[in-house]
Amino acid sequence: MDPQEAIDLGREALLTATLIAAPVLISGVVVGLIVGLLQALTQVQEQTVAFVPKLIAMALALGLALPWIITRLLEYSESLITNIPNLL
Repeated sequence: MDPQEAIDLGREALLTATLIAAPVLISGVVVGLIVGLLQALTQVQEQTVAFVPKLIAMALALGLALPWIITRLLEYSESLITNIPNLL
């Protein structure tokens, strides 16, 4: 395996990890911004008010995106395993 193939494998792994984490992280950021804005407007500075909605939104996003996440992981694993003979 030459260095370019190793770099390509690493790049593909990082891209897949980013795509898999994106739905959960984006939902957490959006809900966090909305809750932060509401806290600033109402001057309620309770930590649990920010934590619970983000936790619920991230769990919901994970539940909705789980079939897509599993499909992406299976596609990545299949391509990685089938290309093992070409890499050696």
